[in-house]
Amino acid sequence: MFRLLLCSPIARSFFNTQHPLFFSSYMTELLEIQAPNPTMHVLLIPGNPGIVTFYNDFVESLYEELGGKASITAIGHISHTNKDWEHGRLFSLEDQINHKIDFIAHELQNKSAPIILVGHSIGSHIASEMFKRASQKVIYFIGLYPFLALNSKSSKQTAIRKLAESSVLCALVSSIVALLGVVPSLSRLIVKTTLGNSWSGAAIDAACSHLLKYHTMRNMLFMAKTEFEKFSEAPDWDFLKANPNQIAFLFGIDDHWGPLSLFEEISKQVPDVSLSIEKEGHDHAFSCTEAGSTWVAQHVAGLIKKHL
Repeated sequence: MFRLLLCSPIARSFFNTQHPLFFSSYMTELLEIQAPNPTMHVLLIPGNPGIVTFYNDFVESLYEELGGKASITAIGHISHTNKDWEHGRLFSLEDQINHKIDFIAHELQNKSAPIILVGHSIGSHIASEMFKRASQKVIYFIGLYPFLALNSKSSKQTAIRKLAESSVLCALVSSIVALLGVVPSLSRLIVKTTLGNSWSGAAIDAACSHLLKYHTMRNMLFMAKTEFEKFSEAPDWDFLKANPNQIAFLFGIDDHWGPLSLFEEISKQVPDVSLSIEKEGHDHAFSCTEAGSTWVAQHVAGLIKKHL
């Protein structure tokens, strides 16, 4: 149901598949389903890593939950790709935000359907910035397991931050990861045993084809470094307060990226924002399992239908 092609925007086809798209001088991977007569366009901004094929099951489920009335596009991050199209260049959080804003300007600005932004993890921050800066066409924003502020109580965040701040360690880790990816059968076994036996086939394929690459891992870590730098600042409460009826967040029970302390802070600062807590046992990487993808797609579709 998806498309994947290497071409300029004018050569885009109108059937459903996966594709990398070349615009703004960067090769961009998209995962997309186009509705025949869409009443809305859902634009999904992934977390870090920004590998769109991790969201294969989620995008398909969301399309079905919305009754085929919405075109859905998941847009990948620059250089979080199968091939090193950018020749080793590293891209910051701000680079990725500008890239997504350019996508709306080049690909969606002239389409009649209104835009709904769905961001996952750091994608929630990116989507909120897009909402602020990019387009008058955005009518709703949903943040899934949002990473919007530092969590000082998370030992995992502390460890990742220390790793990301060292260019030497980043290069070393990226080299080791790339070596593991040289043998496909071995890399698949490693992914299944270390990252999760419950992962869907699509998620395992995404990890093996994209994650175990030197350029992808280096960009993941560099982006993480700039995320931590950005989140030394407080969330933009003024923006949330100005748009409470156009924003919704879904939090997880045990999620160090979007802890319940952030849920409580948002509910205190902006009580009119729609807030939910997922209690079904899915985790931050919901899109890596079929069950998580289906449940979150149902939740997102319910929010969209209620809002519209």
